[in-house]
Amino acid sequence: MNRRLALVLAALCGLALAGLAVSAPERMPEPVSLSAPGAEGETPSATPPPVAPSNSSFGADPGVIARAASPEEPRSVANLGPSEVPPFGTDGDGRPLLAYASQGAGVILLPSVVAALLIAGFAVVGGLLRCVGNERVDGAVQSFSEVVGALPRMVVVLIVALVLPTDWRGLMPLALTWAVLSAPGAMDEAASVAERLGGARFVEALRAHGFSWSRIFLYHIVGLNLRPVVVRQAAETAMQVTFLELSLSYLAIASNSPSLTHRELVKSWADILYMGYRYPALGEPTGHALALGLGLVGLVAASALLLTNAARAR
Repeated sequence: MNRRLALVLAALCGLALAGLAVSAPERMPEPVSLSAPGAEGETPSATPPPVAPSNSSFGADPGVIARAASPEEPRSVANLGPSEVPPFGTDGDGRPLLAYASQGAGVILLPSVVAALLIAGFAVVGGLLRCVGNERVDGAVQSFSEVVGALPRMVVVLIVALVLPTDWRGLMPLALTWAVLSAPGAMDEAASVAERLGGARFVEALRAHGFSWSRIFLYHIVGLNLRPVVVRQAAETAMQVTFLELSLSYLAIASNSPSLTHRELVKSWADILYMGYRYPALGEPTGHALALGLGLVGLVAASALLLTNAARAR
């Protein structure tokens, strides 16, 4: 795929996710209403209007009594598809799935971006330190990689999530923990690329040609050679943080436990996937929720792949 096309498509995917996150409501909206429209802005009520007394011998007009006793039943708004309630349909309570998608994007967007930037920094540092050619620095980096790389990521993340005070719980500390635990792999890969360039000898050769330190490290090493590794590691980490949030939230929903990644009143994309699971498992009419949940996950994965493709070296 052409690099420019990949970059444009990745930008469009990112804008779509950012747009969902920005439009996220603070709380879930009320169920949609498909009853007969009234005045603009008026919420239709299911309660029949009071019956006015008449002068008949029974105290009320029989026709009015009959109409009040059998009011027109409002149409069900539960689990409606996108064609009936655009753009994504409704849940079992009649609330739009757009609110689920927006709040879920708001949960993952900032933590995943911060984790991606952090892992990109680790990769850059790993590559540049290999070009320094200092044995003590290389030994310290290797020790860090061996210790941190040996830790089981998921276990450490769960411990951090459970140890944190309730007021501090959220996806951000878990995303930062995941990025730190992923740092050894990013640093080792970037160091391998720098080693193939020649390491300190490559820097000395460019210095002999009169290049400045900033041009050598920032342009020749990071910009031209480490860029594919840095961007791919950042994109993969952002995608992994998204999957981490989905996994923890899905387990919390399935076990009816408090969420470890967001406030109780906020919905996650895991709520959409859990809704959609009932379609193949229980035969409930929630296929539109399953399609939406998988589509959102696919959007994140496509963004990561497109960014990786766009950042490949020429």
